[in-house]
Amino acid sequence: MSTTAEPVDGGEPALKRAIGPKLLILFVIGDILGTGIYATTGSVAGKVGGALWLPFAIGFAVALLTAASYVELVGKYPKAAGAALYTQKAFKVPFLTFIIAFMVMCSGLSSASAAARAFSGDYLGEFTDAVPPTLIAILFILALATLNLRGVSESVKANVVLTLVELTGLTIILVIGAYAVLSGEGEPSRLGDFQATGTGYALLTSVLGATALGFFAFVGFEDSVNMAEETQDPARTFPRAIFIGVGVTGTIYVLVALISSLLVDYRVLEGSSGPLLEVVKAGGLDFPPKLFALIALFAVTNSALINIMMASRLCYGMANERILPRAMGKVLPRRRTPVVGIVFVSLLAIGLVSTGEIEGLGDTTSFLLLCVFAVVNVAVLVLRKDRVEHHHFRTPTILPVLGAISALVLASPLADRSSDVYIRAAVLVALGVVLWAVNKLVLRARGEDTPASPAPRQ
Repeated sequence: MSTTAEPVDGGEPALKRAIGPKLLILFVIGDILGTGIYATTGSVAGKVGGALWLPFAIGFAVALLTAASYVELVGKYPKAAGAALYTQKAFKVPFLTFIIAFMVMCSGLSSASAAARAFSGDYLGEFTDAVPPTLIAILFILALATLNLRGVSESVKANVVLTLVELTGLTIILVIGAYAVLSGEGEPSRLGDFQATGTGYALLTSVLGATALGFFAFVGFEDSVNMAEETQDPARTFPRAIFIGVGVTGTIYVLVALISSLLVDYRVLEGSSGPLLEVVKAGGLDFPPKLFALIALFAVTNSALINIMMASRLCYGMANERILPRAMGKVLPRRRTPVVGIVFVSLLAIGLVSTGEIEGLGDTTSFLLLCVFAVVNVAVLVLRKDRVEHHHFRTPTILPVLGAISALVLASPLADRSSDVYIRAAVLVALGVVLWAVNKLVLRARGEDTPASPAPRQ
């Protein structure tokens, strides 16, 4: 199979099909692993207490439900626009399409901003606190933008290296946990303790709130579908890659949560932006904290790298469908990377770095994506009537139904999230509405209009 695609409409060179099956599996795993588990474990513990494993177990189940819908849709429509494409094909409402696409993009940027904040937090504090955290976060984003501009092959290869590093870090946590269990260390009684007082509604909202925040650790598999035009044989490659990726990371997360609660009191975890570092220090093994902190820095770097990459590819996909101005689809002739998209999303990420701390940005990411996931799970059912000629994965109908319900519940006020998360999300959506209106006016001035449905590119 050739990995060199023809130019798309308008003469811009197409993206290069440089990602094979094994690389995609590592890509998905690397996209999910990172900031969520390394930085927000403590915040989740603060919401639920010692039963830290439960929100991650529930989040694992919810992620699998929605992953099944994404697998069906990316196999059916292997293009770069992801959720935006699926929304447009299902509902044919350009305004809704743009809002969904903008929410996905903003979720990636808030996630990258959370990673940038995590990079400049307690893990870096093991080495230095001489440089202002905000400055570090901005330089961090700029460095990742430069790497993305060099090319998808370079970025994905960097992702593979960083994925192996962050897997090593989590393996260390698992080894520490095994040693603690065999040595009789830790407090097993913590695993059943809930931070919420009382029962019933208070306990329900506590668990749902912790699950919604912990779900931030699972996001990433949805980003990978935006690499469909850079993947070899996506209809066959994606099902295995996404299910293996979610399965591996979900299992690791639940085990890490069990170990964290077993070895460290939830109040200590809650007070740290580097909670897994506290686990290393309490584990009983003589593992250098600085070395683990370095591994954690690589892990959050990987999260930000992938989120910046995916947001820029989403801009590219939307531009080629005329949902965003065509200029957003401009590709560097030699590097064949979406240069305007990379610059645009990097500037937005720099702006978001100063809008909140890790927990707030992580919860904003989860909220935006849970809303998108509800729409995607409905879209997969609506699009069952749209037949395609090629073979693709088809998920059992009950899974997207349960996926939509669970996403809506976790996005609702039952999840007991801070009001500033809703405010930040509302401001971002309002910005999206403004951009949609401006783009609409530009298209009308040129005698064009947003297409009723995305035009297929051969």
